[in-house]
Amino acid sequence: MKSDCSTSAAPFRGLGGPLRSSEPVRAAPARSPAVDLLEEAADLLVVHLDFRAALETCERAWQSLANHALPEEPAGTSLEVKCSLCVVGIQALAEMDRWQEVLSWVLQYYQVPEKLPPKVLELCILLYSKMQEPRAVLDVVGAWLQDPANQDLPEYGALAEFHVQRVLLPLGCLSEAEELVVGSAAFGEERRLDVLQAIHTARQQQKQEHSGSEEAQKPNEEGSISHKFLSLPMLVRQLWDSAVSHFFSLPFKKSLLAALILCLLVVRFDPASPSSLPFLYKLAELFRWIRKAASSRLYQLRIRD
Repeated sequence: MKSDCSTSAAPFRGLGGPLRSSEPVRAAPARSPAVDLLEEAADLLVVHLDFRAALETCERAWQSLANHALPEEPAGTSLEVKCSLCVVGIQALAEMDRWQEVLSWVLQYYQVPEKLPPKVLELCILLYSKMQEPRAVLDVVGAWLQDPANQDLPEYGALAEFHVQRVLLPLGCLSEAEELVVGSAAFGEERRLDVLQAIHTARQQQKQEHSGSEEAQKPNEEGSISHKFLSLPMLVRQLWDSAVSHFFSLPFKKSLLAALILCLLVVRFDPASPSSLPFLYKLAELFRWIRKAASSRLYQLRIRD
């Protein structure tokens, strides 16, 4: 009979030793369906590489958590399941090259950025910075870091430093990064000095790039101004050559007659008057000189050709 008692109690040794007749039998806590769906989603992601099915399974698990919450389930278990579902879902979206949807997909379940788990937020920072789109998470991470409830979390300091290195510095938000590091008590003295040194190096590099771009722009402006001044004499010279060629193509008598008609219209002098003879002589000499200069100019042009 003694052996029968010990044998019947053997299956319950894992619950804390053999049960006595006066102790009630404690039933194991019910398992949430979301846990089974989480395991299925992870299996689809890692083993079968069926990323779409893994994402759909995560969404069904979220729906199960919303509809079939177990009252006896610890709150921490539910939080861990939700966080793990997000990790699997983020990985599935990234594998399908739908990484742009990650932030909106996560926020549809947590509603506000301040409620995101640190691990999920870290994955979002890592993903968007790797895809060279850190600005997409700038406001989300900023809101999470400013929430007083998150500042007491043990992951706050590491996440704040990760935000500085991966988001603020690449975007050139140096003042915001410095303000975050100096104003946060989550940074140790050594880590604060290291991060401030990185910010100082980024600021020096930014100044050098700015001065380099100004110096590169200055010669271009000087070159364009000098080009304008050089092009002006060339333009005048081309106009002069064109005028000389056109004048030389006209007969001499027609040119002289055109000049006389112009004088009649503008100066209004009388050609028959004796006082006009000196002016006419000078005008004729001027036309002869112009014709001679034009001939010599065209002769030089033909020699060059």
